[in-house]
Amino acid sequence: MHDFIAELRFRGMVHDIIPGTEQQLALGCTTGYIGFDPTAPSLTIGNLVTIMLLLHFQHAGHKPLALVGGATGMIGDPSGKSEERRLLSREELLHNQERIQKQLEKFLDFSGGPCKAEIVNNYEWMKDFALLDFLRDVGKHLTVNYMLAKDSVKSRLESGMSFTEFSYQLLQGYDFYWLHQNKGCLLQMGGSDQWGNITAGVELIRRKAGASAFAATVPLLTKSDGSKFGKSESGNVWLDPALSSPYKYYQFWLNVADADAERFIKIFTLFTKEQINALIAEHQKAPHLRALQKTLAKDITIRTHSETDYTKAVEASEILFGSATAAALLRLSEKELLEIFEGVPRTDISRSACEAGVDIVALTVDAAHIFASRGEARRLIAGGGVFVNKEKVADEQRRLTVNDLLCGKYLLIQKGKKNYHLVVAAG
Repeated sequence: MHDFIAELRFRGMVHDIIPGTEQQLALGCTTGYIGFDPTAPSLTIGNLVTIMLLLHFQHAGHKPLALVGGATGMIGDPSGKSEERRLLSREELLHNQERIQKQLEKFLDFSGGPCKAEIVNNYEWMKDFALLDFLRDVGKHLTVNYMLAKDSVKSRLESGMSFTEFSYQLLQGYDFYWLHQNKGCLLQMGGSDQWGNITAGVELIRRKAGASAFAATVPLLTKSDGSKFGKSESGNVWLDPALSSPYKYYQFWLNVADADAERFIKIFTLFTKEQINALIAEHQKAPHLRALQKTLAKDITIRTHSETDYTKAVEASEILFGSATAAALLRLSEKELLEIFEGVPRTDISRSACEAGVDIVALTVDAAHIFASRGEARRLIAGGGVFVNKEKVADEQRRLTVNDLLCGKYLLIQKGKKNYHLVVAAG
C-alpha cells in the first residue's frame, strides 16, 4: 500500500483536490468512483488516465467503483464538447456497457475483499425515477445561478445548449449522492474537465444529506507538441483489439516522443519511483535506443491485451522495420499483414497472371512501377537489394507464381531496407 495522493503527485496526476481529501484517505479504506461514458463500444487510451487513477486508488488500499453511465450516456456529457452529440438507443448503450465492463476487468481487481472493485450502472437507480420526483428531490437543491457558473455550461452559452445537456450536472451530482447513501462513497475522481460536475455532487451531498464528500481530478493530458492525447493519425486508439489491433496499440506507445515518454512512464505504468527514475536515467544516456518507449509499450500492451499479443506486435514491427525472416511473414494472418503494411503502395494484378508465372523484372517495372527501368531493376537485383516476401531475389529471371502468394493473395516486394510495395493478385 502507498499514500495515494503522494503517489499521484509524483506521477503528475493531481490537478484539483478538495481540502480534507488527504485526511479522509488517511483514515483507511475509502470508497471512491469514476464515471465512464458508454457512448462508444470501447474505451480509448484517453480513458487510461482515469483507469490508472482507479488502479492506484485500489493499490493504496481503497475501494474503487467504476460507474458505467447507462442513464447519463443517453444524454451525453457536455464537458469539453462544442456541440451536442447524437443520442444512442438503450440497446446500443447496453451493448457498449458490456464491452466496457470487460475492458475494465482487465485492470481492476474484482476478486474479493473489502476493497474489491465494483462496476455500477446509474441506469439501475435512474430508470424508475419520475421527472417530478427528480425535480422535487434533486433539482431544488442546486440553483440555476450555481449551474450556469460551471465552465462546461459557460463555454456553450453563445453556441447554445439544450436543457437535456444542461441537466447533466444534476444527474451526475445525483449519482454521487446515490453512491454516497447506498455504497458509502466519499470521493469522486475524474479528468479536470469534470470538476464542475464533480463538485455539483459534493454540493448536493452537503445540502441534501448534510454530509461531507471529496473530489480529486487529474490534468487533461496533451502531447508535448500540444496535440490531443489519445489519437493517432488514423483516429482514436481503442482498448478493444477489434477496433485498434494490438500491433497498432503497441506502435502508438513505441512512437511517442522522448518528452512524452518520460511523463507517460509515470502515468501509465505501475513501476515504482525508483524503477522509473532508473529508466529515465538510462534513456537519457542513450535516447536513440528508445528504452523508455520500449518499456512503456511492452508494459501497457501486455496489461491491456496479453503477452502473446505483445510478442506478435514486436514480431510484426520487426517485419516492417527490422530483420525479420520470411518464416515470420508466413505466420501472419491476412488481417495482420494488411495492418502492418497499411499505407504502402499497392498494385493489383490478375490471379491468372500468377498462375502462368510473372517475371520479376516486368512486375516491378511495368506493373508496379517500383523501378524506372529494367536496367535499374536488374542492377539492384544483382546487388542483392530486392526481396520478395522477405527473401532476397538472386535471379533476375525469377518468375513468381501462386505458390509465392502470402495468404493466397499477396506478394510483398521490398526495395532496399524499408521501401515496400504490396502486389495483390485479385480475381
